[in-house]
Amino acid sequence: MNVLLHKVKEVLSAVAPIVILVVVLSLTLTPLAPVLVGRFVLGALAIVLGLSILLFGIELGILPFGNHMGTAFIKSNKLIYVLAIGFLLGFFVNIAEPDLQVLAAQVSSVTGGFLPLATILVAVSIGTGITLSLGITRIVKNIPLNLVLIVLYVAIGALALFASADMLAIGFDASGATTGALTVPLVLALSVGIAAMKRNSKSSEEDSFGLIGIMSTGAIFGVLLLNLFVKTDSMQGALPEHAAATDSLFGPFVAELPRIALESFIALLPMIILLLVFQKISFKLKPRAFIRMFLGFLYTYIGLVIFLVGVSAGFMVVGNLVGHGLAAYDNRAILVGFGFLLGLLVILTEPAVYILTHQIESVTSGYIKRTIVLATLSIGVAFAVGLSMLRIAIPEIQLWHYLLPCLVISLAMTFFVPKLFVGIAFDSGGVASGPMTATFILALAEGASDAIEHSNILLDSFGVIAMVAITPLIALQALGLIYKIKSRKSEL
Repeated sequence: MNVLLHKVKEVLSAVAPIVILVVVLSLTLTPLAPVLVGRFVLGALAIVLGLSILLFGIELGILPFGNHMGTAFIKSNKLIYVLAIGFLLGFFVNIAEPDLQVLAAQVSSVTGGFLPLATILVAVSIGTGITLSLGITRIVKNIPLNLVLIVLYVAIGALALFASADMLAIGFDASGATTGALTVPLVLALSVGIAAMKRNSKSSEEDSFGLIGIMSTGAIFGVLLLNLFVKTDSMQGALPEHAAATDSLFGPFVAELPRIALESFIALLPMIILLLVFQKISFKLKPRAFIRMFLGFLYTYIGLVIFLVGVSAGFMVVGNLVGHGLAAYDNRAILVGFGFLLGLLVILTEPAVYILTHQIESVTSGYIKRTIVLATLSIGVAFAVGLSMLRIAIPEIQLWHYLLPCLVISLAMTFFVPKLFVGIAFDSGGVASGPMTATFILALAEGASDAIEHSNILLDSFGVIAMVAITPLIALQALGLIYKIKSRKSEL
């Protein structure tokens, strides 16, 4: 109970700044109906409770499961076994990932069902399953991380030549959404479990990071390959009619609960089956340890349901309306400035960021302080959201104008930055784009795009998650260069 209360306190302190900011806006720049503000606050409370239970369940069940899976991988001498199980694990964990479910629901909603939620989930999860297997193979076979990343992004660049602009934006957004509160702990535990079995301690430390960065590229591959088979020329984007019109405070929450409970159960069921199978053939845990892990999965399910209900019924509608209200002002600096401020705060609300930064501090024995990593990420994400709002306000700016230079710079930096920081940076890029980005910031961008006459919702609002995912690649590697310079000076 003490651990759960600590999680509630941690998540509440993280979400509170955004709630306060939105409530202040609802009383000043973007007036909202009292019932909507009340629903937003209820949604925020559901998110706090849901994420707290989710994180508690992850600590109890998902993290130990990932560590045991990592040990099972490294003990196997059969590469085909590693690839097959790695694919299944990557596929199923992404199907259950709440951030990806939120993004897929948004894509389906905005496109009027042209791209169904299930289609996005399956396409992305197939891609991440393949790249997770590739990432595990890289660790086992000691292949340099920067080489793998360069090959993957060159391949993405080649596929992008045949993709539509809207699908490219959705693909890069999916890359950020795949690495959320559920996926990050599992994949981190998996990579640490595999790397820890290596005899070389330096190699073990370096290989503890980077697997998330590799896996997240699979989401882009999945969407771009989907685009080869599904032509999107006739696809139109528009905000759907929301439940904003209803005067009911609790009605939308009650209406969403059965659907989300069933979908979340179906999403988590394959991972529970994997747990049962590996307990029988590999883990062979004592009954008490196994029951504890199973209970962790149960808490994860309960937290996932509460979180998604809070997002769907309370958060998304208000995000749309606040974005619409800010963009309605003639002074676009208001929208860009608010985006920058929101970016500074949102990184502090991401639960996966806390998991990663604690992991960084632990693996490096305190050499890299989590507060420094948080501050660096916060600055990077602030620029990402601010620039995304600027792209919505100015039609001449396209997503690739941002993504291409950032990718080239970040990949070039991998040759000069310590390997440890390369892995941390590419993992942080995925982790930064978590629940708050996939929910409130994306909804804000959609609302802003809807308010601006020349803006296209599909082209301009989607891509904001991608921006949040890519700026940390440069920010964290720049931090690595600073550490490298300081280390050289201390040796003189």
